[in-house]
Amino acid sequence: MKVEKNIYSEEDLNQYDHFSSNLKTPLRKDAFDLSNKEKIEIIKSKISDIIQTLGLDLNDDSIKGTPKRVAEMYINEIFSGLDPKNKPKASTFENKYKYGEMLVEKNITLFSTCEHHMLPIIGKAHVAYISNGTVVGLSKMNRIVQYYAQRPQVQERLTLQIVEEMQNVLKTKDVACVIDAKHICINSRGVCDPNSSTITSEFGGAFKNEARKNEFLDYIKIETEF
Repeated sequence: MKVEKNIYSEEDLNQYDHFSSNLKTPLRKDAFDLSNKEKIEIIKSKISDIIQTLGLDLNDDSIKGTPKRVAEMYINEIFSGLDPKNKPKASTFENKYKYGEMLVEKNITLFSTCEHHMLPIIGKAHVAYISNGTVVGLSKMNRIVQYYAQRPQVQERLTLQIVEEMQNVLKTKDVACVIDAKHICINSRGVCDPNSSTITSEFGGAFKNEARKNEFLDYIKIETEF
């Protein structure tokens, strides 16, 4: 098989811990040996096997393209956050306004995938930080959430990864994140409870102070109207 060489830097690969399932996404050391094209072909074959095992007719016009569609979706879309090449470039800027209060980006739409059942996680992320001299473009906060969401996840890990990345970008511990999401593996199977949602949070630095924490939580309750 063709192996792509010198695509990923050590900094790219250091975001993964290949031997644990804690804060870092648990990838194998050979996770990037195959090209995306090769991965798509392998996944396409495996999806074909699943469809045929279920007893469906792969010659049917509606289904025959499904293996390729699913494989491309996995690599190019819903699991694209596994690839360090897709990590957003979050440039920072001097806080020329001397803005010293928290900045909150709320209601960031989040689509992820539960790594236990490979079913969707759908919800909202609310992210805040207090500048220590630098700021980041608002859209980059959304992109950071999207990047870490686009991989097989558990919500606790996703929350922590978002906070850690924001802390690294802004060079401050003063970052917080709350995620409220529905897990389709709970809503549509198993206990089949369509109304339940899961809330996770992480408060770093100044946000561990109860007053700051409550201020952030109050902000995300505010209804946004246009």
